[in-house]
Amino acid sequence: MEIKIDSLDVKILKALQSEGRISITDLSQRVNLSKTPCAERVRRLERAGYISGYCAALDPIKLGLPYVVFVQVTLDQTRTDVLDAFNAAVARIPEVEACHMIAGGFDYLIKIRARDMEHYRTLLGDRLGALPGVRQTHTYPVMETVIDSKGLNPLTF
Repeated sequence: MEIKIDSLDVKILKALQSEGRISITDLSQRVNLSKTPCAERVRRLERAGYISGYCAALDPIKLGLPYVVFVQVTLDQTRTDVLDAFNAAVARIPEVEACHMIAGGFDYLIKIRARDMEHYRTLLGDRLGALPGVRQTHTYPVMETVIDSKGLNPLTF
């Protein structure tokens, strides 16, 4: 269902993105709207798919996964069956935080979270290198995270 959102909806989306557990009472005060219309707008935004879910932002450092690596993957073929097999297999690796199919000089860009370089090397040798169709990988360890936004930039909508 496609709906047109207005500036009040954008305020609601921004507030929920920064604080997903905010009560309707607090949300309605923050966006300067009474509780019932605010709750109705939230339900409408959920039904229309603008809000796809709610989750907790976990701290990877406290959870023992401070090491971030980006991996370029080139496949030996890009037939649909090879892509499908790769997609299914990479989705089963818990250390994979994100995987994007790329148009350009390589086929996939994968973001990995690991405990340390040893953990990553084991993962590369035992799991990533064994993924279906992998011809070549290039590893880029992250030295410092400058921006790691968990949400959409409110300036973009």
